[in-house]
Amino acid sequence: MHHFSYSDWVRRKAMNTFTRSLTIIVIACMVLTLPTMEGKQNGIHNQAGSGCSCHYSGGSPTLSENFPSTYTAGQTYNIQISVSGGVSGSNGGFNVVVDKGTLSIPGSGIMSVKVDSAGQSATHTTNSYRSWSFDWTAPTTGSGTTSVDIAVLAANGNGATSSDAWTSSSITIPEAGPSNTAPTASNVYISDMPGSPTAITQAYYDTDLFANYAFSDPDGDAESGTQIRWLKGGVEVAQHNDINLLNQGATSIGDIWTLTITPSDGTDLGAKVTSSNSVEIIDYDADGDGYGDQSDAFPNDSNEWADSDSDGVGDNADAFDDDNTQTTDSDGDGYGDNASGNNPDAFPNDANEWLDSDNDGVGDNADAFPNDPTETVDSDSDGVGDNADAFPNDASETTDSDNDGVGNNADAFPNDPTETVDSDSDGVGDNADAFPNDASETADSDLDGVGDNADAFPNDASETMDSDGDNVGDNADAFPNDPTETMDSDGDMVGDNADVFPNDATETSDADEDMIGDNADTDDDNDGLLDTEEATIGTDPFDEDTDGDEVNDKDDALPLDASETMDTDGDGTGDNADTDDDNDGLFDLDELSKGTDRLDPDSDDDGVLDGADVFPMDATETMDSDNDGVGDNADAFPNDPLETVDTDADGVGDNADAFPEDASETMDSDGDGMGDNEQKELEDEAAARMQLMIIIGVVLVLAAVGGLLFMRRKNGDSMEPKETTPLPQADPIQPTQQMYATSTPEPVQPMVAEPTVENQWTDENGHTWRRMSDGSTLWWNGNDWQQA
Repeated sequence: MHHFSYSDWVRRKAMNTFTRSLTIIVIACMVLTLPTMEGKQNGIHNQAGSGCSCHYSGGSPTLSENFPSTYTAGQTYNIQISVSGGVSGSNGGFNVVVDKGTLSIPGSGIMSVKVDSAGQSATHTTNSYRSWSFDWTAPTTGSGTTSVDIAVLAANGNGATSSDAWTSSSITIPEAGPSNTAPTASNVYISDMPGSPTAITQAYYDTDLFANYAFSDPDGDAESGTQIRWLKGGVEVAQHNDINLLNQGATSIGDIWTLTITPSDGTDLGAKVTSSNSVEIIDYDADGDGYGDQSDAFPNDSNEWADSDSDGVGDNADAFDDDNTQTTDSDGDGYGDNASGNNPDAFPNDANEWLDSDNDGVGDNADAFPNDPTETVDSDSDGVGDNADAFPNDASETTDSDNDGVGNNADAFPNDPTETVDSDSDGVGDNADAFPNDASETADSDLDGVGDNADAFPNDASETMDSDGDNVGDNADAFPNDPTETMDSDGDMVGDNADVFPNDATETSDADEDMIGDNADTDDDNDGLLDTEEATIGTDPFDEDTDGDEVNDKDDALPLDASETMDTDGDGTGDNADTDDDNDGLFDLDELSKGTDRLDPDSDDDGVLDGADVFPMDATETMDSDNDGVGDNADAFPNDPLETVDTDADGVGDNADAFPEDASETMDSDGDGMGDNEQKELEDEAAARMQLMIIIGVVLVLAAVGGLLFMRRKNGDSMEPKETTPLPQADPIQPTQQMYATSTPEPVQPMVAEPTVENQWTDENGHTWRRMSDGSTLWWNGNDWQQA
C-alpha cells in the first residue's frame, strides 16, 4: 500500500483540475464546430394540445376550420384547416388530434396520420403549404362527445425555428340527437255536414262548409299545430286559417272554394295536401228557368227573368226592353206605337216608314231629300233635286252658266258662250286655236306652217330650225349641228373657227404651234420623236405625253404606261411594278426596311450585291456565319451565335464568362460574386489552416497528457518513505493495482462539417426536394430524407 503526503495530494488535485479544464476546452471547441439547429420539414404528432412550442412565435395568425357543430355517427366529413396572417410567405404546418372517430388522408403525399392511445393525429410532411384537407369519419352511435385539438403554424421559411407564428384551439363535437319523422294527411275533402263522408261540388249560399281529413304520424306523435287553409278562387283567405268550419256568411254565390291541409306533430310539418273536391256556391231557382232566385226579376215565371228597362214587362215580351216608354211595335219596324213615348212611329201601319223629318208628307225612307221640304225626287240620282236640276235626267249635269245648251261639266268654257271645246287642252278654244289638236301650239306669226313655239325664227318664213343653237338657221349654217362653226371658207370640211389654216384646203391643224401644218410637219407634237418613230412604238404623234403621266414620250421609258416612267435595270418592267428595281436580289420593300438604295445594286460599294451581302449598309462586313447579328470580321467567335466579344481575351466569350474583364476567372458556380479559381485557392488555404489547427490541437493534447504522465512519474520517484510503527506479523499482502489507470490516448479525428441545405422546393406532385452544399440531392419520403 502506497502512502502519500499532503503535498502529494495537493499536486495530484492540481493535475486533476488541469486535466478537467483541458477536456472542457476541447469539448467546447468541438461543440462550436457543430451547425446551428434547423427547423423540421415534417410536423410532430400529438402536439396540438400544447401548440407549436418548439417554434418561437413572432406574430398572431388566424386559424380556420370547418369541423361540424354536431356529428352523425359513421358519417365522413371533409375537414379544411388553414392558417393566415402572422408572418409573410407560404410555409406552414399543422397538427390535429381527435380522441374519437377516424382520420384519413387523401393521396396528396403532404400529410400523415398516427394512431395511438391518445387518439388519432394528422400532421404535415412538408412545410410548403398553409392549408390542408383530410377526412374525419365520426365514431359509432353512442360514442358521446368528441374532443379535437388543433394547432397551426405560419413559418417564415428561413429553415430555423425563430420568428415564426402559431396558434391553437380546442373544440368539442357532441353527437346529434334522434330525428323526427313528419306526419301525413290523407282523404282531404269538403262536405256540407260535419263528419259527412260525401265530398260535394256545389252548395247553396246559405250552407256551411266543413273540412275533413285523416291525420297519421309514423312516430305515434299526437297532432299539434296542423295548418288548415281555405282558398277562394285559388287564393288563401287568411281570416279563416286553422278553422275547420267555413261559415255561410263568408261565402257568396259564384265563389269556388278549395281546402289545403298541412299536418303537424308539433315538431315537423308534413307535406301540404289539397282537397279532392272544389265547391261552387250556387242560388235557388224556384221557376226552374236556370236563373237563381236572387238574380231572377220574375222568380215564379219560367219565361221571364230580366226586366232591363224596369217597366214591369219582361224582356222576352217587351219589344223595347231598354225603353220603359214603349212596349209594342205593330208594324215591326222598330219604332213603338206609343206616339208620346220615345222613338214614336209617324207611320204606325207602314212597316217601311216611321219618320218624316221635313214634314212634307213623304216618309224619310222614300224621300230622296228627307230634310228638304222643297225636294223629294232626284231622277238622275246626281244629288240635286229635280226641281233645281237644269238637266234632271242627266246625272252628269245640273247647271248651264253661259246658257249655250252645254252643261257646265261638259263645257270647257262654262262662262264663254263662244267656246265649248278645247281638243288639245291648251286653254285656247278650238274656234280661236290655229292648231286645235296640238297642245304645244296656238299661233303661227310668219305663216310658214310651223307654230311660233316650235319655230326658232317665228318671224322669218325662210327659217324654222337652229339645230346647234348658234342663232344661225340650219338653211344658212354650213355646220347646222355644230354650235361652234357656221362657215368653211376653204371647203375642207373643217369650220373656219377650228381651222388653223381657214383659207388652205391642205392644212387644218398645227399641233406643236410651229406654224407648219401637221400634214407637212415630221414631228407634230414636238416631243423629240419623229412621227414615223411614234408610229413604230405606238405613241400618239400629236401628243407629247401619250400616257398622260407628265413625262415627255422621248424621256419616258414606258411611254404607253401612265403608271411607269423609269426602268432602272432595263428589264422591260417599270420601277413601279418591278419588285426589284436594281436587280440586286433584294425586293424593294426589303431594301426600304434595311435602308439600302433600291436603285443601287451595291449600296455600301463593297463589291457584293445587296442581296448577297448580310450587311449591305456596312462596307466592312459581308458575312455572319453564326447568324448572331455581328459580322464575321468584328465577331470574336464567328461560328458561335451565343458569343461575339471576349473582353479579357481569355478564350471565353463575355456572355458565358462570369468575369468578362478578368482573364484569370471565367466561372462563379455558387453565384457568390467570387470566381471559382479564387474561391478554390481560399478554400484550399482555409482547409490547410484547419488541418494545421487540428494538428496543433492534437499536439497540444498529446503534450498535455505526456506532461501529466511525466509529472506523475517524477513525483513517484522522489517520494521519501515515512517512519512507520511496526504492526503485528501477518500474511504478506499482495501487490495492489494502481489507483489511476493509465492508457494511451487515441488519435483525435478531424471534424468534418455536415453539408448544409442550399435550396429546397416542392414539385407539382407534392414531393419535397433539397440541394445540398456537397452537390447531392435529397427527397422526403414522408419519414426521412433519402439520397436521390
